Amino acid sequence: MSNTFDRFSVESVYAELLARAPENKIEPRMEPMRRAMEILGEPNKAFPIIHVTGTNGKTSTARMIESLLRAHDLRTGRYSSPHLVSVTERIAIDGESVDDETFVRIWDEIRPYLQIVDDELAAAGENRLTYFEAVTILGFAIFADTPVDVAIIEVGLGGITDATNVGDGQVSVITPISLDHTDLLGDTTELIALEKAGIIKPGGFLVSSAQPADAAQVLLEKALELEVPYRFEGVEFGVENRTVAVGGQQLDLQGLAGRYPGILLPLHGEHQAQNAAVALAAVEAFIGGGETALNHDLVMEGFGAATSPGRLEVIRKAPTVLLDAGHNPDGIRASAAAVKESFGFSTLVLVIGILAEKDAPAMLAQLREDYLDLTEDICITQSNSPRAIPAGELAAMALEAGFNEEDIFVTERLDDALEWAVGRAEASEDFGGGVLVTGSITLVGEARMLLGGK
Repeated sequence: MSNTFDRFSVESVYAELLARAPENKIEPRMEPMRRAMEILGEPNKAFPIIHVTGTNGKTSTARMIESLLRAHDLRTGRYSSPHLVSVTERIAIDGESVDDETFVRIWDEIRPYLQIVDDELAAAGENRLTYFEAVTILGFAIFADTPVDVAIIEVGLGGITDATNVGDGQVSVITPISLDHTDLLGDTTELIALEKAGIIKPGGFLVSSAQPADAAQVLLEKALELEVPYRFEGVEFGVENRTVAVGGQQLDLQGLAGRYPGILLPLHGEHQAQNAAVALAAVEAFIGGGETALNHDLVMEGFGAATSPGRLEVIRKAPTVLLDAGHNPDGIRASAAAVKESFGFSTLVLVIGILAEKDAPAMLAQLREDYLDLTEDICITQSNSPRAIPAGELAAMALEAGFNEEDIFVTERLDDALEWAVGRAEASEDFGGGVLVTGSITLVGEARMLLGGK
């Protein structure tokens, strides 16, 4: 064991992974994943799965599902993406990132088998396993090795041909669907829903957030085709009541089989309350087939322990600095409503960086619309990701979106951006200034590291 860990490190494994086709270069295929599972002894069938897809809210919902399951004394694995700081965050055991030794050891064990698949792909004239495919295989292998009682698996992109879809979910969870990755998934919510419906499997159970009508119809038809029980937020379950509380909100939730009043959730915004309702329904479906109410105290415990780093996370105070991985207009809109509801800012300084594959003009227009009444100072910057839009180019887009040139500070360095933004917030005459870092998860992750987040 120790010799393996001495030879390799998380950093060296990550370098090997990065040498593969990057995360934004998706291979719409499943056969290489099935082949990898076959030669590894089908780790994808070693544990039950709750499979989570959607456009917004996947990670927060997955983390709440995980917390509820852990409150019920189940050993959990959680696979999510992308990560904020370390690649090990993507593979969590009992709510914590997999330890470095296990990450490295299992990678060393599966490398020869991945090479077999790579060689077979090369012989067939196809690209070798991508970064995301390789990390997904590693996640399944770690969960099988641990082993876990249940894995919460978050889709990377879409559903039908996502690498995670080698796992068959006992419960399929679909969070709100909206327009994102339209070049890959389609330019209507109906088309995107067709992709995401691919995770619904025979013998499973569908739990869905409230959806646009065309998307809901697609999911309903898929469930009926496969004769899968289905439950939709706003019809069979949902949020009955919510009030803002210190550090989050208090909820009365109607589940599939019970009512759960007085739930304290340490996350902000109506969207997180809706995610909580979906997470609760998913766990009811998993534990009791949607027919048996859960223990109220355990539900309280599970939600009380829920976290979602980088999602309206307070990373420092005086002035308050918020991190939010808003990555599309709908996500930005939901976060803006939560900021105004939960924080008493008189002014808010925006620090914005966006990745090239995103709809930056639409995101900037949404930011301007939502924060026009709070914001005068805007810092345009970029993360270290090679996919980041250069700060100067993004600043030009911001002007086209209607931001005033005299309000914009542009810097390629995130540390300079944060220093400037904090200084502007501190200059607020009534001490009510705050900072919001948003636009991409890579920017949020780097800001979190710079500001000392754990």
